[in-house]
Amino acid sequence: MTERPDKLNNQAILLANGGEYYEAIACFKRAITIQQNNYLLWYNLGITYRDSGDIHNARLSLEKAHSIAPERLDVLETLSTLCINDEDYVAALGYSEDGIDLAPDNSSFWNLAGVALFNMEQYSLAAEHFEQALCNNPYDENALYNLRDTYKELGVKL
Repeated sequence: MTERPDKLNNQAILLANGGEYYEAIACFKRAITIQQNNYLLWYNLGITYRDSGDIHNARLSLEKAHSIAPERLDVLETLSTLCINDEDYVAALGYSEDGIDLAPDNSSFWNLAGVALFNMEQYSLAAEHFEQALCNNPYDENALYNLRDTYKELGVKL
């Protein structure tokens, strides 16, 4: 029986959902040896590494997914979020700006860019990004909370 990348991917997802990260990673790696340029395999490998606590390999895998499919918004959003959590705000801002270029109406990318800017203490720019996120989606609670915190830093009275 020939191994198929899609079957290995599905098996790996089941394993990862059950908390069996090392087994899932092994499945993804096997699938990647069969189909090296499948962004989804690299993306899922990155998510599994992240969930297992291995941020370094998560980022490497997600960057590989991004190099294969630079237009994928899910990859960019995950990379930006991962970089923010890893306190690499410059990289997070870059991935968020790439997302904004591809999907200017996507409030998540505006919010993530704002979070990166806020953590870089560029509060005025952060406020502009949070405001744009809310223009795109007035129900984006994360952007609303982040904008409120940014206004406090700027001394804006609410």
